[in-house]
Amino acid sequence: MTFLVAIEGGDGAGKATAAAGVADALRAVGRSATVVSFPRYAETIGGQVLGDFLAGRLGREVSPRAAAVLYALDRLESRDHLLAARAAHEVVILDRYVASNMAYQAAKVPADEARGLMDWTLALELDQFALPAADLTVYLDTPVEVARALIARKRRRSYTDRTYDEHEADLALQSRVRDNYAAMAAAGLGGRWATVAGPPRSPAAIVGEIVSLLR
Repeated sequence: MTFLVAIEGGDGAGKATAAAGVADALRAVGRSATVVSFPRYAETIGGQVLGDFLAGRLGREVSPRAAAVLYALDRLESRDHLLAARAAHEVVILDRYVASNMAYQAAKVPADEARGLMDWTLALELDQFALPAADLTVYLDTPVEVARALIARKRRRSYTDRTYDEHEADLALQSRVRDNYAAMAAAGLGGRWATVAGPPRSPAAIVGEIVSLLR
């Protein structure tokens, strides 16, 4: 039976590095593992539109609910790809998943509307779009200032030439996203959660802790 583990956190939290490291560590002990990263900017219509949105190329405002639909659409279009990965491997590591959509869109509405939007987004992706739920969601808790410094060191992204995209440039948004993740993890929204301290801890320490959770 395949285990789906989603690695979550704000922009620059070290998710891609952790996901790749966990996959490598599992393969080293004979486990079949793969990584699926969202959004899939070059592979889906939703992903292409999200790339334009995050790069500031849309030229119009996108409401939080509309953005939630776009992120969910990217995963709906990727559903067959995800199910194929699940059929072929023992462990599928997800670099962002449904919880990202919940945390980010809820950070764009008044605090008293945040939980309602989280629940709506969760139902959209798991119930209406029938995406598989993560068996474990790992939240990499990384200070916003540390994350911002790591973003500046990222290599060029496929969807933008800018150092910071629309989400990354908004420090207040990133702070609210961090608060939302902490609240979601504490409440266990959407299933089982674990919180792992992210950078400035070393990638090896982070990967080791995540692998120990899977055992």
